Amino acid sequence: MAAEQSAYSYLATYPAIAAQLPGGDLPWLQAFRGEGLKAFEAHGFPNPRDEEWRYTNLAVLNKTLFAPSDNQDADEDWLDAYRLENAWSAVLVNGRFSAALSRLSGLPAEVSLQSVKVALRDNPSVLETYLGKAVGNGEHSLVAFNSAWFADGVVVEIAANQHLPKPLQILHVVTSEDALAATRNVFALQEGAEAEIVETYIGSAAGYFSAAVNECFLGDNAGLTLYKMQAEADKACHFGGTYVKQARDSRLLHHNFAFGGLLARTDIHSDLDLASECRVNGLYLGANRQHIDNHTRINHLKPRGISREFYKGVLDDRARGVFQGRVIVVEDAQQTDSEMNNRNLLLSADAEVDTKPQLEIYADDVKCSHGVTVGQLEEKSVFYLQSRGIDEASARNILTFAFANEMVDKVENAELKSLLLEQLLARFPAMSL
Repeated sequence: MAAEQSAYSYLATYPAIAAQLPGGDLPWLQAFRGEGLKAFEAHGFPNPRDEEWRYTNLAVLNKTLFAPSDNQDADEDWLDAYRLENAWSAVLVNGRFSAALSRLSGLPAEVSLQSVKVALRDNPSVLETYLGKAVGNGEHSLVAFNSAWFADGVVVEIAANQHLPKPLQILHVVTSEDALAATRNVFALQEGAEAEIVETYIGSAAGYFSAAVNECFLGDNAGLTLYKMQAEADKACHFGGTYVKQARDSRLLHHNFAFGGLLARTDIHSDLDLASECRVNGLYLGANRQHIDNHTRINHLKPRGISREFYKGVLDDRARGVFQGRVIVVEDAQQTDSEMNNRNLLLSADAEVDTKPQLEIYADDVKCSHGVTVGQLEEKSVFYLQSRGIDEASARNILTFAFANEMVDKVENAELKSLLLEQLLARFPAMSL
């Protein structure tokens, strides 16, 4: 299929952009970018004719030609409102690493953190080892787009048996109007290593396009807790894909909080080896005309894997939410234990949610289940609170908050939980909360 007409403007400007991208002297990287560009050129942006994008229309990306920005300015006071004090922080402004704004002092010697730009200059073999190994350009054309256009990112390697004493926060900040912030990040934990990484996506510009791809590699018995808080600007577009390769006995715990953006899509995909464990939790809040899409895929490839998936959505006004969860159990993955649950609360007659849980089971000794609910607040619960002297508007907000807060309560990082509560409370008008 030829690329959509709307993608031509991106393709037309690519040669000038490519000349400014890092790693231009590396043949393997140029081949990698070329494969991504070719895949994007063949298909254009994903569209509703693609099965895994049938509920999400990216036409908004065609109305503005988003372009890279070299602007590295960011208001530090505003930034500090989202920065975790008890954490190391790596800051990317408009898709480019900022050493001046990052706080990495005291990072253990067993942890290597460098920007993609620096790694491609000083130690390109590291990226050659990992890039494209957790997700290929054939995944879909936004991944291919990222492969061709990414300008920077961070590479984090954690040595065997190293346990990070405090979290590492990756702050993605966009401050330029109509900017394209395309980043590629690598998180690699060697055998027995453990870490907590917090992704934070924010923006002060009105409209922009944030496109981030994470490739994660967990060695034997490694453990990664990965948080994502997406609180983009009201008119921003966001794509964030996290693709994980889990070795035997490894553990992934992922919490995804989607609050902002006009259109936002998050992919969480993980491949599980022998006796590995994957737990993914998510909360998406939509209002006005927001469109928030969550796509998960958990591949059980070896026996005795465990996966748990629990997502909640709250949609108001004319917002639309999407949840597509897919669990695949291959023939050899006997004794797999998997559960998936998606619950949605609609606060308006015009709000909409499309939920599509999928189980594909090719093994016979497994325990797998899924459940979905879509509904409104129970009137008897509203009436109960009113009978206790609470006005109707506050009663509805309290019940809605309680529904959503269950996912925030799963966060063990107290400082991050406080930040998430601020975001949650800002979206409920009742001051009594």
